Formats: sequence, C-alpha cells, structure tokens
Amino acid sequence: MRAVVFQGPEEPMEIEEVDRPEPDPDGVVVETEACGVCRSDWHAWRGDWSWIGMMMRPGLVFGHEPAGRVVEVGEDVERVSEGDRVTNPFNFSGGTCLHCRNGRANLCERSMPMGFLDFAPGAYAEEYPIPNADQNVVHLPDGTDPVEVAGLGCRFATAFHGMAHRVDVDPGDWVAVHGCGGVGLSAIHTADALGANIIAVDLNWEALNKAEVLGADETIQADEVQDVPQVVKGFTERSRGVDISVDALGIAETCRNSINSLGKAGQHLQIGLTTSEEEGEVSLPVDTMVTDEREFYGSYGMPPNEYDEIFRMMDRGKIDPGKIVTETIGLEEVPEQIASFGDYESVGIPVVDEF
Repeated sequence: MRAVVFQGPEEPMEIEEVDRPEPDPDGVVVETEACGVCRSDWHAWRGDWSWIGMMMRPGLVFGHEPAGRVVEVGEDVERVSEGDRVTNPFNFSGGTCLHCRNGRANLCERSMPMGFLDFAPGAYAEEYPIPNADQNVVHLPDGTDPVEVAGLGCRFATAFHGMAHRVDVDPGDWVAVHGCGGVGLSAIHTADALGANIIAVDLNWEALNKAEVLGADETIQADEVQDVPQVVKGFTERSRGVDISVDALGIAETCRNSINSLGKAGQHLQIGLTTSEEEGEVSLPVDTMVTDEREFYGSYGMPPNEYDEIFRMMDRGKIDPGKIVTETIGLEEVPEQIASFGDYESVGIPVVDEF
C-alpha cells in the first residue's frame, strides 16, 4: 500500500510502498478515508521533542488525526466489527491503569502516540492499525463526513478537552486565544459554544478573519501592537484581564503573553508544545502568578469517553469541526504541506482525503 514515510529530520518525506498492517488479536485495521495534517507532524519532522524522550526514526509513517472504515478485526475484539466507521484518539491507551480507570485515558501510563512510534504507525497511508481496539476505537455517528471529523484525533479534541474539562469556561467569561492555527481555532469555536467572549491573537490576518467566523468577538494582529497583554486587557471591564487565556502555539512569547493577559484568579491553558528554540522550557512571571493566584493548566489529547460530548454538540448544531477544515489534499501533497507549517502561514486544518 502507499504511505508517506519519514526519511529523517528535515529530509523530504517520500511516498513509498509499504506492507499492509495486520491486526493484533485485540486490534483492528482501518481503511483510511481522511486524515488531518497537523503541526505536530512538523515538530516531529524537524526532530523536536527529544527533550521529552521522543526520537522519530526513519521509516516511520506519520498521521494521527484519522477517520475510516474497519476492514479487518482481531480475534479477541468484542465491540468493533468489519465495516464500522471509526476514529480514535492519537494517544492509544491500555485501559487498565489508574488514569484509564478514572476516565483520563489520555494520561495512560502505557500511552502510545500514534504516528510517532515504530510500533504505532500512523494514517498517512491507505490503511492503519488500531491496537487494543475495544479501548481505543471511537465509533462515528451515522452519516458523519470523515473529512469533518479528521481533526478530532488531535487538534479539535485537545482544544475541546482543554476548554470543556481542564479550565472553567462559564457563559460571559472573557477568553483570549494566542495563536489561531488549527488548535487555536478549535479552542475559539469551543469557547464560543460554551458562551464565552473571545479575543483572538495572531500575526496572520487571514487566521484572524477565520477566528471571527468561528466566534471571536475581538481580534488583535500581534505585530501591529506594542504590548499584546495590555491590548487584550483593554477589551475587558476596567482592563482587569481575561478569565481564561490559551497559548495555542507554544513559543515563549505566546506563553508569556497568555499568562500576562490574565486577571486575578485567571486560568492559563497550555495547548501548544514548544519547538527547539525553547526545548520545553519557558521562563514565567512566577511572583505575579502567585500573588494573583493565576493557575496553569495543560491539555493533552482527549480520552475516548469524551467523544460523545462532541458528537452530541455536533448533532445539536452547537459545534461543527468541519468549519475549521480549510482544504483537502492528496496523499502525495502531505510532505510539502508538513514542511510549509514552518512558515506559520497556514489557516485552519488541511485534510488528506485521497489515498
């Protein structure tokens, strides 16, 4: 089958013929119908994240935002059948550790990030495997467009989990989102569904226009102002600062801007992961965080049990992940698309739908 294969850090990725996957006894094989192209793939392609123990080796198949149809089922699988249309979290879980039993399988002690490990190949391919299928398979509602849900595996799911379950977004709260790429736009769309007033911050005016379509009430083009946090605060009552602020990019500047945009008792949500410039470390205004009792939260994927919340909100018209999809591409366009993320000019979520 055809697949996009990693050749090494910043080496052009290649379309190659690789062996079709075989299901584990507890796993399934899925024919890929769509897969989002994520900035996390760009991080991996660059060779980032060695500081958290992730070393991508040549020969790996990327792709962790899939949707597709089950074509083969392992003998021990009980709740998945051939022909089922499914998606899955990007971070596969075992289902038995303390975190899994407490409904936080995204923090599984045996987590396997799809598309970043040799034994968990990704979905930039005609088919891909899902291990421990009874735990990791998420069934799609009837009639769901695979392109519309392709971003659920990572960006939309991470943003939804963060906004709906990690921080406390109440109707009427002010929320600032720093960085309006795919995950930032997903956070904006979710915050709007939760009734928040939203300030979107980015360098790219096209991304800011998209943010307005998805629910942003105010926008700030960061390179047009001298002090982003002060401009953010200016939109709030008595310039007190926002209730929740999100770093959806992961560079030192956006992280600090996010925290400095908060008011007293505000909550910072970190969604973006850092690059080789930061190597996982950012200096923060700790004393102010202490004296203002500002809180720092992270969001990493989403456990399988939360997908039904998204599907119910989609069914009621409250959210529409498909609105964040900005283009569809063929498998052969994936290498160039991933490399282009370094320009920080992409808007929304590109999705592969031709394999």
